[in-house]
Amino acid sequence: MYVRVKTSPNSKGKSVQIVSTTRKGSHVIQKIVRHVGMAYDDYELEKLRLLAESIKAKLEADCQELLISPEELARIKIQTDKFSDDDYKVNLKDLKEEARIVSGIHDICGTLFDEIGYYKVFAHPSHNVYVANIFKDIVLARIANPASKRASVDMLEEDFGISIDLDSAYRMMDKLDDKAVDKLQRLSYSATASLFGHNISVIFFDCSTIYFESFTEDSLKKNGWSKDKKFGQPQVLFALMVTEEGLPVGYRIFEGNRYEGSTLIPFLLQIKQKYNLENIIFVADSAMMAGYNTSFLDENKFSYIVGARLKSLPKDLKDKILDAKNYTDAEGGQIASFGYNSRRLIVSYSQERAKKDAADREAAIEAICKRLEKTTNPKDYLSSYGYKKYIKTDKATKLSLDKDKIEADSAYDGLLGVITNDKDSSPSQILSHYHNLYVVEDAFRLTKHDLALRPVFHWKPARVSAHIAICFCAYSLIKYLEYRVRLQYKKLSPEKIRQTLIRVQTSVLYDTKRKIRYGLPSKMSADARKIYDIFKIKKNLTPYIIKKL
Repeated sequence: MYVRVKTSPNSKGKSVQIVSTTRKGSHVIQKIVRHVGMAYDDYELEKLRLLAESIKAKLEADCQELLISPEELARIKIQTDKFSDDDYKVNLKDLKEEARIVSGIHDICGTLFDEIGYYKVFAHPSHNVYVANIFKDIVLARIANPASKRASVDMLEEDFGISIDLDSAYRMMDKLDDKAVDKLQRLSYSATASLFGHNISVIFFDCSTIYFESFTEDSLKKNGWSKDKKFGQPQVLFALMVTEEGLPVGYRIFEGNRYEGSTLIPFLLQIKQKYNLENIIFVADSAMMAGYNTSFLDENKFSYIVGARLKSLPKDLKDKILDAKNYTDAEGGQIASFGYNSRRLIVSYSQERAKKDAADREAAIEAICKRLEKTTNPKDYLSSYGYKKYIKTDKATKLSLDKDKIEADSAYDGLLGVITNDKDSSPSQILSHYHNLYVVEDAFRLTKHDLALRPVFHWKPARVSAHIAICFCAYSLIKYLEYRVRLQYKKLSPEKIRQTLIRVQTSVLYDTKRKIRYGLPSKMSADARKIYDIFKIKKNLTPYIIKKL
């Protein structure tokens, strides 16, 4: 048995395989025991070779049945009448650890995956069980340790005892087409709605950009205004709707050069048609609510709360905003309410916010002064973030600080405004809803950073869509789990839950002399035990026999 690297004239990659040889008469016959994966550069090739050597060593040590998935471990029932007491008498010197299986993620998130019905996203579920299982494993791998599909396949084998061919993972992604993605979103929304008696009252909406490790545009990937400051690299615009708890309502992908304010109406029409939403308050920041958006929402009798750009309002209204006599005391500061184009403008003042605004401005001014000491060439400031705002140019094109602008800005320290057409809620309730807008920002942080939604390494639009669907599914599972744990136990962050479940493991021990394979569960923390109790999953914590050879 040996590791073979095979090239093909029809592929740019190199296939890493484990091959066995047998002799029949004068002929030597080669048989592929395991296809490990495809490498497309020297780094990947080295990783695949190491993985292949590790797998080969286990196979040669008579561990052909080593790869045991968490599901298989869960299905094993300890039958005291099947094994004698003598079978449990071991000599520690004869034991060796064959694998350590991470079972917590599959036990809990896998149960939730099945409970929501994500295995039904593909057409004809009964005929696509294998594809659905690969989808499940890739989603759970992303929760456990976000990585590329190749790295996920490696990790599933090494840490979860699940063997998936990389090509099978890509074929699964190709089946994750528009109909499957639509089914995924419907299942997610149904799971969310069921938690609120199908009465969702507030929805938060925002967009973010997802960039690619590529410089080639196509019908979907376009150069545009990058929130990650990756200008010159193609991107897509990712629009997301969530509840006040951050639970998913739906998402949509737009071309990368799309103005984010133009995404609300098509997305909203799609969501309304799908789910027949009524009596919903939409909350978004000021970038989302261009004039035509608010007009559309007014005409279609949707309620909304949107961030107000106070410095861009008419002068007479700005004078009222800056007049302290118009404010009344409220929890955490002061509140004022004004009429504005048949809508309400709610403005709050916070002393803590004022201190932060002043500190942020001082930091920007300090940075400007340092830069002005180095150069006053206007060209050096054309693409500089945070500098243009407080810089002015005289007739000789000499740059300097704009003190009038600085003084004008300081008058707005501590002020936050929102515009709403909701005439029933109190100003405090309106502001409370708007302050919860952080949940959608947190959703982007979770998807883009924790789940490694970006950068995207796929280049075909269909694969890009499938990649985002996988990340969205992983995000949904995390948020459902976080929500249920908070309701039924206590507040734990998604990362705390993830780390807790990753530590729930099972060691597979092999008695080399008696040919018995044992399962040795790890010790569970109090948090892990409670999470298992929430999902009614019994976890055996005593050693047991997996198989007697």
